[in-house]
Amino acid sequence: MSILRVLQVFDQSNGCQRARVNIQTGIVEELLQGEKREEHQLLLSLSRLSLYKHIINQLTINHIFNFNLGEKEVENNPNNGEHEGAKMKRRNQSSIFPKLAVIYGVLFFILSTTASADESLTFCDNTSVSVKIKIWVNGVEGQTLEGQSATFSAKIPKTYNGLAKQPVVLTNPLNCCSNLSSELSGFTALARRGDCDYLVKAKVAQAAGAASLVVINDSEDIVEMSCSEKSALDISIPVVMISKLGGDALNESLSAGGKVELLVYVPESLIIDPGAAFLWLMAVATVICASLWSEITKSGETNGNYDELSEKPSYKDDEENEIIEMSTMSAVIFVISASTFLVLLYLFMSSWFIWVLIVFFCLGAVEGMHSCIVALVKSKCRGCGQKIVNVPFFGTTTVMSLLVLLICMAFAIFWVCTRKESYAWVGQDILGICLIIAVLQLAQLPNVKVATVLLCCAFMYDIFWVFISPLFFHDSVMISVAQGDSSSGESIPMVLRFPRLFDPWGGYSVLGFGDILFPGLLLSFTVRYDKAKKRTWQDGYFVWLAIGYACGLLFTYLALYLMNGHGQPALLYLVPCTLGTCIVLGLVRNEFKELWNYNANESKETLVRDEEA
Repeated sequence: MSILRVLQVFDQSNGCQRARVNIQTGIVEELLQGEKREEHQLLLSLSRLSLYKHIINQLTINHIFNFNLGEKEVENNPNNGEHEGAKMKRRNQSSIFPKLAVIYGVLFFILSTTASADESLTFCDNTSVSVKIKIWVNGVEGQTLEGQSATFSAKIPKTYNGLAKQPVVLTNPLNCCSNLSSELSGFTALARRGDCDYLVKAKVAQAAGAASLVVINDSEDIVEMSCSEKSALDISIPVVMISKLGGDALNESLSAGGKVELLVYVPESLIIDPGAAFLWLMAVATVICASLWSEITKSGETNGNYDELSEKPSYKDDEENEIIEMSTMSAVIFVISASTFLVLLYLFMSSWFIWVLIVFFCLGAVEGMHSCIVALVKSKCRGCGQKIVNVPFFGTTTVMSLLVLLICMAFAIFWVCTRKESYAWVGQDILGICLIIAVLQLAQLPNVKVATVLLCCAFMYDIFWVFISPLFFHDSVMISVAQGDSSSGESIPMVLRFPRLFDPWGGYSVLGFGDILFPGLLLSFTVRYDKAKKRTWQDGYFVWLAIGYACGLLFTYLALYLMNGHGQPALLYLVPCTLGTCIVLGLVRNEFKELWNYNANESKETLVRDEEA
């Protein structure tokens, strides 16, 4: 009311405006004194805003008009001298600007307070957020539950510090669909899902005086509570949903006669956790190590006697493994097959499907770990692995190879049994890194032409299944598959992961195997090319592409931060930073044509001739 009185002073000559202000003031006071103060809050703010704008516009026009009129009168009056006219003009100028400054300052204050009032309103399309619910039973801090706020919920604080604990009580009736039998002033209402709309439950609980409403779902999933109203709602309490398991725990404590208290809050999640730096380092080290693996393990070649003994083992211990050289057609078919499998995994996501992936992952990882360990042992110990043994159904192999195989199988089985433990990510990363190294030794790119086809297809594959797939499947297929099966808690193992160190929600930063394998194929090619051409690290390609991969992964995390944590297709940044770097260097050095049509066999023949000469 004081603002209206101030505005009245500015317009002493306008009686109509004063009358309008007095009428509006009386209406406002009557509304504020009534019992429906909250119901009229929006009407009041809108009325004030409309009235204040009209008054200020009129006042501004009047003052400016008076200012201009004063100038004209001075100019048209022949009896006034030049000195008197200038004095009048200065007086008008000195009086108008302070008034305008005060008027617009008041207007700014009104608009800011009105905007603040509007922010407290709830609508059906408000953002639903994940919440944490801290529990105390008989004064002892218990477990912390997770839930989801309703789209029409009142704003929930970001921390529980400084908030008073709210005792929990079951509603009567339990569905909270009709008037409750008791007052719930200061209590948190605990209700079951079903029998009526979520909005009805919230209105019933608020009418009974509840400080907040917690709805227990009838399954372990947590669904989004929404409504269809178009206008502003009068919901002023937090409304959240918890899973059936969390609700059963609360019910059990209440049934035992204990005093249950809780606080609901929304801790802010870190977009980029420091743990992502360790994942970045792990990925860069993996792609470099896998590309240079043949160079790392070549120093300790075995002698001829051992080669003769181990010519025909079931598990090959020699370093000359069968090589699969990709072609342009096989690159396209591979990406199409990966897309088909991804869709099937999305459509038929279940615990048994993920179990199939876990079995295949363990088989490949055991083989990869076995080959890596055997290669490392042989590179460091020339005399190791000469003793052979005959294994039924498997044939002849070395004792060392058999012992390593048993150790690798035991490691994989231990990981499967403990895959849901907090430390299981270590075993998964070890198995995954060994699998990546083995794949990059088995598959090779012959030249940049095939690399361009493969990486461009993978580039479009990643973008489509992350960004464009929601247009057809209503979800990002890649992100949904990466999250796994929520009902069973199983997740696909084909990722490297590292725990989020300082995130209140926990979880892991993950990077798919494809984000390492696809660029790794190109980096492995550059290692072979530099070796064949006897290039140093300065005039070669591998070092620059390794730097490009590290930068591309950094750009991925930067985009993750700028996109507020929304999943990013890593190949969107890795392909330009690796393949693009290779193409640009080839063009600058006038070697692009040779890279494009490179033939490793011809280079080997040329290298042999040079060595013989």
